Amino acid sequence: MTEQNEYPESGRVPTRVIGTPPADAPIEEHDPIHVPAGVEGVIPQDPVKVRKAERMVAFLFLITFLAGAAFIAAYVIFQVGTIDKTAASNYALGGTLALALLSLGAGVTVWVRQIMPKYNLVQERHLMASDADTRGYVKETFLQGADESGFVKHRLLRRTLLLAAAPLGLAPLVLLKDLGPLPGTSLRHTVWGEPMKGGKPRRLVVEGTGQPIRAADFNSPGGILSVVPEGYEEDLNALAKATLILLKFRPEEIKSGTNKNWTVDGIVAYSKICTHVGCPAALYEQTTHHILCPCHQSTFDAADGAKVIFGPAARPLPQLPLGIDEEGYLVAKSDFKVPVGPSFWERGDAEAEVREKA
Repeated sequence: MTEQNEYPESGRVPTRVIGTPPADAPIEEHDPIHVPAGVEGVIPQDPVKVRKAERMVAFLFLITFLAGAAFIAAYVIFQVGTIDKTAASNYALGGTLALALLSLGAGVTVWVRQIMPKYNLVQERHLMASDADTRGYVKETFLQGADESGFVKHRLLRRTLLLAAAPLGLAPLVLLKDLGPLPGTSLRHTVWGEPMKGGKPRRLVVEGTGQPIRAADFNSPGGILSVVPEGYEEDLNALAKATLILLKFRPEEIKSGTNKNWTVDGIVAYSKICTHVGCPAALYEQTTHHILCPCHQSTFDAADGAKVIFGPAARPLPQLPLGIDEEGYLVAKSDFKVPVGPSFWERGDAEAEVREKA
């Protein structure tokens, strides 16, 4: 976009600003807003106050640009993966975006209230079909409005507004990064199948405290714990698939659907990820041994292999093979034998595997 800053006596016509219709005469840089004689209800602003407001609006638009650029930078710099990193990312993204939108809105508000003229107008009703005179009047009014808004006249405002809008326009393109890459077959496996250093099996630890669990200490039938893999207590990507619910049963309470070879002294571990849409199935009714997912009320029988007894879930919660190490702590003997989570995860893994083989 090019502009000319010549006055009428130079004989050159100023280039029209994109988004505005051509005008018959150039607009002086610092002249007061022109209000045609005889136009009632239009009160122009004080030119001195207009110049002060222009600087204020330009400053707010500059803040918008810096905050918008900071939003994009924060998205790249602050990565997620742990609770602390996710919290820092949320604070950075939310703070910069809020500042950008707030300063942009404040700048537009000051522009309208302190630069554009005041109006006392009476609405008139006309026939739907407009004649040539009416269309000419509309064109004249539009030209007058473009003049009065100051968009053409106040170059500093126009340029800083475009500058402020640039990062906000780019932000949606940057956020497209979260649409990929595709998971491939990564949903089929969890970190429970990865041994610790030295080849030792991975221990089960209590979510929130990180304390390992001795089988002998978890001896109250009806008890339930939320469990995560040792070494991944704050890795949100790993916990999205690997979080468990640990339950204790009396020997006579365990039914045939439960693989008893994967239990330790009546202790059973199931995936906490509901097989419907992936919500945490964390509600437990001790008297009936039912695990309930609060999102869509899928209900699983924990004593019978966590099979579905109610709700939209299509398959049981996967059971994790348990064992104990030389110190008596509960460990995972292997990964889940079937994929965890919603059924569509499993279908997506199968399709990805077919593509990889092809």
